[in-house]
Amino acid sequence: MNAAQNSFTKKMLDDLTYEVVGAAIEVHKAMGKGLLESVYHECMKEELAFRKINFVSELKIPVAYRGKLLQVDFRCDLLVENGLVVELKATNDFHPSFEVQLLNYMNLLKVPKGVLINFNCNNIFAEGQRTYVNEYFKLLL
Repeated sequence: MNAAQNSFTKKMLDDLTYEVVGAAIEVHKAMGKGLLESVYHECMKEELAFRKINFVSELKIPVAYRGKLLQVDFRCDLLVENGLVVELKATNDFHPSFEVQLLNYMNLLKVPKGVLINFNCNNIFAEGQRTYVNEYFKLLL
């Protein structure tokens, strides 16, 4: 686990998740459903910046195999405050591969928590978001 995650507590990550989901709800209220994922991505960047939440967009995730760093273009949508991976979708339903994708990003980045947000829904809070934790989360206080 890197030094940035050592400064997090479970409560801090839960509060951050609440803020990010709130940002997604605000974007969804303003934009509605039915747009391209790229539109929601840009809106989320604006909303997070407005809320003064630090993030990196389209972070390239390093992938190593047998000790060698591979030349692959593997990117997560948003890494928020260096402790929360946010993966954005605009699709009819949650596909199991989305969960696997998010968990892989979290593990490769050694990030304890992730949230999957699907903007193609009627209500982000009730049906458009899912939160995941991994072994790194269990190590936090």
